[in-house]
Amino acid sequence: MATAASPFLVPTAAELDAARRQPTAEVRARRARQRRQIQAMVAVSYLLDTGILAMYAHAGIIAATIPFAYAGAGLLSIANYLVLSETGINDRFRDHYLVAPQSAVSMLIMLTFTYNAPEVGVVFLCSLFTVFGFGALRSAPQQTAAIWTVMVLGLAFVFLLTDKPIAVPMDGRLERLATMLVFALNIGRCMFLGIFSSGLSQSLYQSGLKLKEAYRRIEELAELDELTGSFNRGCIMRHLDQEIANARTASKPCSVALIDLDWFKRINDAHGHPVGDEVLRTFAITIFANIRPVDRFGRYGGEEFLLLLPGTEREGAARVLDRLRMIVADLDWSAFSPGMQVTISAGVAELHDNDNADTLLARADGALYSAKAQGRNRIATS
Repeated sequence: MATAASPFLVPTAAELDAARRQPTAEVRARRARQRRQIQAMVAVSYLLDTGILAMYAHAGIIAATIPFAYAGAGLLSIANYLVLSETGINDRFRDHYLVAPQSAVSMLIMLTFTYNAPEVGVVFLCSLFTVFGFGALRSAPQQTAAIWTVMVLGLAFVFLLTDKPIAVPMDGRLERLATMLVFALNIGRCMFLGIFSSGLSQSLYQSGLKLKEAYRRIEELAELDELTGSFNRGCIMRHLDQEIANARTASKPCSVALIDLDWFKRINDAHGHPVGDEVLRTFAITIFANIRPVDRFGRYGGEEFLLLLPGTEREGAARVLDRLRMIVADLDWSAFSPGMQVTISAGVAELHDNDNADTLLARADGALYSAKAQGRNRIATS
């Protein structure tokens, strides 16, 4: 079908990135392999058309040299393209398939044979439209417009500037069979084009879903503390502002708790920072496992964490924190180091009408200071 510009394979993200820099050997090898696959399909298409032309020649419609000349022209164009591909010249261009030049060459072949063998012009004109269809799939808008312009100028020359009678052979049974095969073959190419386009759309859709998931994951990672998996300070502070706004809008209570691991510096000094990191991770996992889905938990800094309890009054929040305190104290911390004990202290504050994030946190921090002053491993409220 003379589809030297057929875009059977779409460039990957790595190839698009490679277009901005020198492609690696692996990228070049993959590109060359793809181009060889495409040209093999194109060669088969030329040979199928050549077979139909041979049928016309056998029926006496065209000279016996036409099929050989057509096959020679098509295969020569493929050979030239493969030389460029195998020597790596194609990789110097952003579009390493060279769609526009290949489409122009294919169209020139089709129009030349339409002019020289108008008795079977239907073969070449059908292939001409197939070339354009496949080329348009892989071309940029400007390239498609340029390819279309070349095609229209060529058609104008054949139809308007010559008196060649473009024919559809239909006289004898062999001619009718050959003509039927022309249309069947080109309808098949159009079907393949539709299947390929549909597959491409599905592939792009799936790629879009994966890209969305990747962006979501990146955003999620940007919000999380790398060590504990809880929200980082910037994110938990944004959640705090949002919960304050929600509480005021819904006229519902909201409490916060600043939580501190007691004597955490001693743990680092006595057992080492790797053990300290494991203690922080275990503590965070424990909190996550024992709070509600609506609660928000984040690392405020160092061994200090912030827990947001929307819809919860101060007394209820104090009970929640005391339960968490007992759970943490009852864990078997000796698994990290014999005799190790880990406890927490927390300061709880409920949102007041005149509070903002800073004043609310200041009251929670004051309550935390009070809990520490009272001996740690306890909860204080403000």
